[in-house]
Amino acid sequence: MIASWYDEQGPAADVLRVGELPDPLPGPGEVRVRVTVSGVNPGDTKKRRGWLGSSMPYPRVIPHSDAAGVVDAVGNGVDAHRVGQRVWVYGAQSYRAFGTAAQYTVVPDHQAVPLPDHLGDELGASLGIPGITAHRAVFADGPVDGRLVLVHGVLGGVGSLAAQLAHWGGATVIGTVRRRGDLERVDPAVVSHAVALDSGDPAAAIRAHAPDGVHRVIEVSLSANADLDNAVTALDAVIAAYGTHTDRTELPFWPLLFNNVTLRLLGSDDFPLAARRQAARDLTAAAAVGALTAGVGDRFPLADIAGAHDRVDAGGRGRVLVTVAH
Repeated sequence: MIASWYDEQGPAADVLRVGELPDPLPGPGEVRVRVTVSGVNPGDTKKRRGWLGSSMPYPRVIPHSDAAGVVDAVGNGVDAHRVGQRVWVYGAQSYRAFGTAAQYTVVPDHQAVPLPDHLGDELGASLGIPGITAHRAVFADGPVDGRLVLVHGVLGGVGSLAAQLAHWGGATVIGTVRRRGDLERVDPAVVSHAVALDSGDPAAAIRAHAPDGVHRVIEVSLSANADLDNAVTALDAVIAAYGTHTDRTELPFWPLLFNNVTLRLLGSDDFPLAARRQAARDLTAAAAVGALTAGVGDRFPLADIAGAHDRVDAGGRGRVLVTVAH
C-alpha cells in the first residue's frame, strides 16, 4: 500500500515519508478499512514534533487517528457482513503505531463506525478526535436539555461540534469568538447568542443572556479564560477544558470553590471506552439527521502530507483533510 510515515520526530518536511509499505492484515476482533479521506488533528502534528518532550512511541509511526472509508477485510470474530460497509474511523493511532495516513488502516471493530450513505466522507473523517472530545465536553456531566452552555472558540474544530451537539441535546448555546469580525460567521440556528472576546466587557455581554450564570463551559483555553469563566458560571457549573495556552495555568481558586464549580480536564486518548462508544453512536445519530456539519478548510493529497501538517500547525479555518488515492 501507499502510506506516509515517520521514523523520527521533527519538522514535517524533514521526517514525513511517502512510499510503499506492506498491506496490514486485521487480527481477531479487528477490521481493515480502505481509507478514502484521512483527517489531520493538532494532536497528530504535536506527536510528530515531539511536543512537551514526548518521544517516539514506536520505531515507525503512520500518523492520524481519524478517517472515512470502506471495510474491506475482517478478522476472526467479526461479522463478515461488515465487508463493503462505509465507515468513519476514530482512534486509529491512539496507543497504536499505524494510523490512517495510508491506503489501509486496521482498527478494533468498534472503532470503525457505520457511516450513513447520505453523509459524505469529509464529514466522516471530521468526527473522530474533535467530535468525541466535543461530545465528552458537553455530555460527561449529564444531559444539557434546558441548560445554558457557553462554548469558547465556537468556530473551531471542537468548539463548532460542541455547539452543535449541545443544541442537538436541547441546550441554549452561547458562543464566543476572538474578534468582532468573526461574529458574522457564527450560525444563529445553533448559537443563540455570540460574544466577541475583544469587546469591551465580554463577561457582561454573556451575563446579559445568562443573568444567573451558565451551567456548562466548553473551554478551549483555560489559561486565557479562567477569570472570564469564573465571572459567568452559575452555582454548581462545570468547566470542561480540552486546551490551554499556559502549561501551569492559574485559577481564581476561592471564587470557583465557593461557587462549587467542577473543573473537568479532557484528554481524548484516555476517555473511558463506554464514553467513546456512546459518543460514536450519538455523533452518527446527530449527523444522520443533519444536526452536525464540519467546515472543511484545505484538502491535500497524501503525497503532500507535509503540507497538510504545516497547514494544521499554522492554524486557520476549517478541517484539514488528506485524500488517499487508490
